[in-house]
Amino acid sequence: MRPNEVRQRWSRQEAAVCGWLSLGNAYAAEVVGWCGVDCVTADLQHGMADVQAIIGMLQAISATPATPFVRVPSLDAPLLMKVLDAGAYGVICPMIDDAAQARALVEATTYPPRGLRSFGPARGLLYGGSDYFAHADDTIVRLAMVETAPGLDNVEAICAVDGIDGIFVGPNDLGLALGKGVSADPTDPEVRAAIARCVTAAKTAGKHVGIFCPSGTVASRCIAEGFDFVVPNSEINLMKAAMIAEAKRAREPVARD
Repeated sequence: MRPNEVRQRWSRQEAAVCGWLSLGNAYAAEVVGWCGVDCVTADLQHGMADVQAIIGMLQAISATPATPFVRVPSLDAPLLMKVLDAGAYGVICPMIDDAAQARALVEATTYPPRGLRSFGPARGLLYGGSDYFAHADDTIVRLAMVETAPGLDNVEAICAVDGIDGIFVGPNDLGLALGKGVSADPTDPEVRAAIARCVTAAKTAGKHVGIFCPSGTVASRCIAEGFDFVVPNSEINLMKAAMIAEAKRAREPVARD
């Protein structure tokens, strides 16, 4: 079976860098996959894509060195199975509030007898190879998002669930849940303490921990703080920032002799 580049990084005790797709565009997915990232996540929760668009994006990522991931919109077993059948090698599931939901995530993404995933990998066989069934359970990455007050209260129990590879911190929603507002790089002491608790919980359980960041600079700092899966913003935010900067430069006066 084709290897998962994120697991390859983790096996070397290195952090994985993840590209993030909000546009719902296959061409953008292909471009991001060639940008030196280890994986690319197609966002089915807040991104401008439906399932059919996601399939095209997974096909585009497959033509690059990056491993395809999908963030699903909710803990929905049939949808989790569908994105895996479409070739996703990793799933990020939002708003996991307790250990029972974390176990449900594992069950939906794992074949019997360990789980409840129905067999029919379709495009997964094309991407993964003919031995997909034998190795899929151990190749796929499962990340539970911790971004709610109940999720934070239960983060240690979530991390302890067998089969969960780690947690993914949503800093904006976590800040909202704590009554502190939105910030992709929060400075509020209570939010920072909550994020540190997530890192400690994951590391204590021998699991991995990821976070969405507003920039590569912040992502680098997060790696130093113990995160081993970082997203240095989304392609649409980076494109917007670059376009604003270039438009501003275009209007700057040129000194003439």
